[in-house]
Amino acid sequence: MLIYGICLVVGLTFTIISVLAGHFFGGHGDHVLGSGGHAEAGADASDQPGMSIFSPTIMASFVTAFGAFGLIFTQFPRTSSAAISAPLSLLGGAAVAGTLLVFLRYVFSHTQSSSESRVAALTGTVANVITPIPENGVGEIAYVVGGTRYTAPAREESGKPVSNGAAVKIIRIVGNQFYVQITN
Repeated sequence: MLIYGICLVVGLTFTIISVLAGHFFGGHGDHVLGSGGHAEAGADASDQPGMSIFSPTIMASFVTAFGAFGLIFTQFPRTSSAAISAPLSLLGGAAVAGTLLVFLRYVFSHTQSSSESRVAALTGTVANVITPIPENGVGEIAYVVGGTRYTAPAREESGKPVSNGAAVKIIRIVGNQFYVQITN
């Protein structure tokens, strides 16, 4: 019974400290150089967005649930022996951790999709010039994809100047430079 209590307290303490540290100290503004901006916790090669079975959150939920189920099962005469309460607690902990893992993967798969549109699909999209494009120079365009307005640096394909407010079609994209043509 002592081990169940320790697991419950350790799991809850870890969770509370994580929540408070994340709330008061952030933890999202700093980025690991060379990682593309974010480093995921946990080791897993499943390519599931955002959450690994070995993440601290999932492991803490397992330990907490194991302790809680263990304390509950030891209160009933039929499940009070360690030979019965331990396997049941393991199953309960695995069920809670598994449910949390599935839920968080679902949430992350829907919230971590990029807010930027796919660049390859932009060819042929009509845009408006918001900063004039000088002859053989760079201006700026605005275009709408999926109800979201984006801006990008742009050049006219043949090097011609394009005035502010002109409608243009995106012809190709090289790096972050958009090449456009005046629409008729």
